[in-house]
Parts: sequence; structure tokens; C-alpha cells
Amino acid sequence: MPLHSYVKDVPSPKKQFVKSFSYIFLTFGALLMFWSFYPIISFEIYARLFIDKVVASPIPRSQIATTVQEANAVLGSYDAFSSNLRDFAQASIWFPSKPQVIVSNEITVKEYNLSIPKLNIIDARVVIGSDDLSESLIHYIPTSLPGEYGNVAIFGHSTLPQLYNPTDYKTIFTYLPSLEKGDEIKVTLEGKNYTYEVYEMFVVKPEEVSVLEQRYDGSYLTVITCVPPGTYWNRLVVRAKLKATPET
Repeated sequence: MPLHSYVKDVPSPKKQFVKSFSYIFLTFGALLMFWSFYPIISFEIYARLFIDKVVASPIPRSQIATTVQEANAVLGSYDAFSSNLRDFAQASIWFPSKPQVIVSNEITVKEYNLSIPKLNIIDARVVIGSDDLSESLIHYIPTSLPGEYGNVAIFGHSTLPQLYNPTDYKTIFTYLPSLEKGDEIKVTLEGKNYTYEVYEMFVVKPEEVSVLEQRYDGSYLTVITCVPPGTYWNRLVVRAKLKATPET
């Protein structure tokens, strides 16, 4: 006859409910983290495998661009305590030491429209010299207009793909990394239509601001957003060149 016997304790319905709820909560939390971080991880893998190899960056990674002496810090600081993290919907925060200059009197146009058919972006507003990226795309530090010789730099916000809305300027450039060579970017300015063709795309660090420098051997469009999606760590630069003459 045994000296001791053990009887398995049957948990009460309340304890079973708490245990089951805990497992459900942990599973939901894990899925939520995966949902949030997957776009960032997948972009990093894509960028390393394809963007950096398919299109060679014109800016050596080991060399700081010459314009850093003028711009110093671009698109905010990595320091969590920096005031540059106030609101990345402000273009002036993207270039803290190089704020928007007064638009030249020679540029009388206030805004124009940009379309990227592949991304379902139709007639998005581009405001010249504005500061609010939540209300429009921004033509930053304007010295030339689309269709003219020069480099037109356009900034646009991006976010996690789950929040993408092609009509929301806070998310409008989320899928910019999906563009490829040969894709078209269309600009409508004062009733004239200009068609640009993407010819290169690359990722740069925030301090490599030579992508904003002017070049007058053609008419260029430089479209910039933050990557990976939902972060401000690096900059995706998409360059396009005018390929079609204006159509009224």
C-alpha cells in the first residue's frame, strides 16, 4: 500500500480562462510585432540584394559629400533626445542647417502636379518651397522648374505599407522602392505635360546630400523619401530624366 498518493489538481474555469487568454495575448503580440517589423526587415534584405547591386550609387559610401559643409545634418538626428525629431512632416527638419530659402522672383509658379502611374499616384500636389509634407509633396530649395535644365528635388513622406494610402501625403511615397528603371514619372505644370523616365535608384545615408546638387546637362527629377518604410534611417533616391517633350 503506497504511503503517499498524488491527485492532479484540476484548475478552476477561472484559471483556465486566464491561462488561455495569456496565450492568446502573447500570440497576438508576436503577430503584431511581425506585422510591424516585417516591412522594415524585408526592405533591408531587398536593398542589400537588389538596389545596391543593380544600380551603383554615384556617391561612394566611404566619402562624405562635399555639400555636407553647408548642410551638416540631413533629415534629423539619430539622437533620441535631438529636437530634430519633433515632426518629420516639416521639410525644414529634414535639413536642419539648410532651411528653405525664399523662392526666387524668377519662379512665379506656386505649385504643380506629379503622377506616378505604377504607384497609382495621380496628380499629387507639389508645392514649391513649402514646409508641410503632410499637405503636399515639396519641391525643396527650388532653383529650376520641371522641363528646365537642372535638378528638381521632390520630397515625400512614406510609412509602413499597412498604412499606405495614395491620396494621403503622409504615406504617399511608401511604395517608391518598387519603381524600376524605365518607369515613368509625369509632371503637369501650367498646362504642359512632362514625362520623366527613371534611370537609377539607390539608398544613401542622411549626410550624403550631394543628391541635391544642381546639374545642367539635362532636365532631371530627383524624388526622395525615407527608408526603410516607417523609419527615417536612410534616404531612397530615385532619379529620372526628361524623355518626352511637353504636350499641351
